[in-house]
Amino acid sequence: MINIVTVHWKDDRWIDIQLDYMRRNIDEPFRVFAFLNFVPDRHRCKFYYCSTEKIESHAVKLNLLADMVALHSSDQNDWLMFLDGDAFPIRNVVPYGREKLRRFPLTAIQRRENVGDVQPHPSFCLTTVGFWKEIGGDWNEGFEWRDTTAQMVTDVGGNLLQILNEKQIEWHRMLRSNRSNWHPLWFGIYDHLIYHHGAGFRRPIARIDELHAEGDIPALPWGHRVYRKFYGALPRRLARRLRKPFEPVDERAVRSAVLSEKAFELIASEPDFYRHFEELEHQAEAAAVAEPACISGSQRDNMSSCP
Repeated sequence: MINIVTVHWKDDRWIDIQLDYMRRNIDEPFRVFAFLNFVPDRHRCKFYYCSTEKIESHAVKLNLLADMVALHSSDQNDWLMFLDGDAFPIRNVVPYGREKLRRFPLTAIQRRENVGDVQPHPSFCLTTVGFWKEIGGDWNEGFEWRDTTAQMVTDVGGNLLQILNEKQIEWHRMLRSNRSNWHPLWFGIYDHLIYHHGAGFRRPIARIDELHAEGDIPALPWGHRVYRKFYGALPRRLARRLRKPFEPVDERAVRSAVLSEKAFELIASEPDFYRHFEELEHQAEAAAVAEPACISGSQRDNMSSCP
């Protein structure tokens, strides 16, 4: 049995899309365990198991759902698949999964493009119920690594990385396989198998955006060097909180939101939408779509109020 764990938060647009791509690209029996928060109750019947407990932590929800899968599984070799709510398979998962699980106890997306992230990411992770229980799998952040800018960071999946490192367990890293990129992180395809929209349920800002935004800094009376020195001396999370609405990182958030809507329109209208990200012939299209949008003052004001 294939057990799939997913989370949907404050937006039900992805539910039917995700389930449809699962049915098309998983040719073995599967059941879906979900957290549904702040979405219409009519969707609950679409899942094998559903919780609506008001838990905010994404990692905690994943851990709880994995525990629920273990309770419902009589075979420790049953598959346990973690899948973000805005992620889904675009090709048959089963042959890929069988081949990888013969060689590795766990396979997961690794988003090196996000300033060198090295941890397994829950946008897609495949293992077995028995292995997850054996290692005491944990999606919480905590364990830190050094990113490509030499800063120590942590994120969801950090503790799982620590477990795998300490136990010296080799795992398969699924890397971005896009040939056309609308954004360096969002709208990713991994191992030509999984599409992950990225930030489908939140403000579309990633650490890679903050890094790139340094080149977008407007002319300031005290100069760029002082600006960079001040923010560069702060821990990244604190710098993020201190930045003002006019900062270029917020400009990037607005542009990413525009791109996200365009990508969603493709997904909703074209069954083979992923070719826009897989084929080189779409490179010119990617460049055109990614052109900076005209951002009004009101849009900036709205973005500043985003959580």
